[in-house]
Amino acid sequence: MLTMSRIIVVPVLALCLIKGGYFYSILAAVLFIAATFTDFLDGYIARKYEMVSNLGKFLDPLADKLLIVTSLILLIPLDRSPAWIVALIVCRELAVTGLRSIASERNIVIAANWLGKYKTAFQCAAVIPLLIHYTVFGIQFQLAGEFFLWIACFFTLWSGFDYFYGYFESGII
Repeated sequence: MLTMSRIIVVPVLALCLIKGGYFYSILAAVLFIAATFTDFLDGYIARKYEMVSNLGKFLDPLADKLLIVTSLILLIPLDRSPAWIVALIVCRELAVTGLRSIASERNIVIAANWLGKYKTAFQCAAVIPLLIHYTVFGIQFQLAGEFFLWIACFFTLWSGFDYFYGYFESGII
């Protein structure tokens, strides 16, 4: 249920970005933060009460990717995120998703590792200030977002290479 709420938030967040302006930028950031919190809460509840399901294993990463990738893509025409960095992030997400599909057909599970968790954390840390964009309380959110986006790009590429390296190292091709 919490995962579905994150998926439902995506078009609302997109509408806020398309609408533009200070109010909608702040609203988009609040929605993104709430969705990110529900991701944490959903994982915690599923593990604590042993409610992990195959549907959840599929929908949870899908919701994460939809939320982050949609936000980053819609920030491009607003000049809040460079298209080339977004393209790298999107390509990595597609490549790793494809790799996981191929691996699962061969009964290999490619579990998320600490690099993937850092990647997601820095992507979220980048998207939130990029959504806000404005200087608020003397904080230059656009600059902070760009800083975290560079770090997110680094971890995105590193984790992608790591997943592929681990798969090919396993000797099952």
